[in-house]
Amino acid sequence: MQTLCDDLVAETDALTDIVKEFSDEQWLQPTVAEGWDTLETILHLGATDLACYMAVDDPVAFGSLRESLAKGEISVHDAPGIEVREKSGPKLWEWFIEGRTQMVEALRKLDPKQRIVWLGPEIGALSLATSRLLETWTHSHDIADTFGRSYPQTDRLRHIAHIGFVTRAFSYVNRGLAAPSEPVRVELDAPSGETWVWGPEESANSVTGSAYEFCKVVTRRTPVADSRLEIQGELAWQWMEIAQPWIEPPRISDQA
Repeated sequence: MQTLCDDLVAETDALTDIVKEFSDEQWLQPTVAEGWDTLETILHLGATDLACYMAVDDPVAFGSLRESLAKGEISVHDAPGIEVREKSGPKLWEWFIEGRTQMVEALRKLDPKQRIVWLGPEIGALSLATSRLLETWTHSHDIADTFGRSYPQTDRLRHIAHIGFVTRAFSYVNRGLAAPSEPVRVELDAPSGETWVWGPEESANSVTGSAYEFCKVVTRRTPVADSRLEIQGELAWQWMEIAQPWIEPPRISDQA
């Protein structure tokens, strides 16, 4: 848990390097994720951080928020209150960093195996922290790609690749489909040069290639047909075309 939280802090630092000198115009510029500008992207990250902090630190208050979200009475962006939603980019960023720090400190205190009531099914503490890193990486990439900024490729990708792999069955359930019982082998080349492997070696279905490409596909930032992943087997292709590790309805576009 401590290593994962350290990596979450490092991912936050990478995002900081991108937005720290943004102009007012850049904060309001639409990103490559359709329907999102930079300011709303940070609001989304911060609002979800707040929900995560509440789930860990105040389950009763989170239960009320969760019920309101489930009923459609509010969106997660409403959770911080109107005074936050009306902040300028720099002020919103200050609010985000304060909340991110508070959330990470709360996560550090958890037993990695502790079960947490979350927005969907109950989730393990380690998986909850990993989901915050995944979402941070995904939306940070949206902003970096919008402004032509490079984004660091590090072995922190392992967290994202792992959650992408273990949510394979969920990708089917999310679309009302039955998840296949046959396994898929995943072999990825890490930025450090290591090889990361999931699934049995004898599987007839496999996905191989760079960890970065895999993560871009499972977070729906790159359509699998446009990636350089090597895919063998019908089930591997089927999975990569619908892979989505977060809990929300699938979108028509590749952006989420």
